[in-house]
Amino acid sequence: MNYQTHIQEPSLFRPHPNLADEVNDAICRSEVEGGVFLESLPVDASLEVQTENRSYHIVVKGKGQALISGHPEFCPDPVLVGIHGSTWGGSMLKVGYLGRGMRLEFGHKPFGVITTSRIREIKQV
Repeated sequence: MNYQTHIQEPSLFRPHPNLADEVNDAICRSEVEGGVFLESLPVDASLEVQTENRSYHIVVKGKGQALISGHPEFCPDPVLVGIHGSTWGGSMLKVGYLGRGMRLEFGHKPFGVITTSRIREIKQV
């Protein structure tokens, strides 16, 4: 039997003409530095996320929810939060994504929106 192989090109970001060069650069850099979309992980997947200041343990609960621990004030013990995604430090958010070089953003009642220091490493454990 003769099978034809089809190699699919990766779907990489193409700079958008209506976005500022800094925004296009940041989006490209997030793909190069790597990260993970939470929706691509199974429920109960565990991640260790090392930021510049802390080490967080995250357990994916699906639909943007996760148990997070690792901050002495906000989450010393696992607490259910809504993971918004990652930001470059401004108002632009890459939704549902944890990216190296970016800052994790999550919603935590009663503290509100929390943004971490830059993510250095992400490991699935």
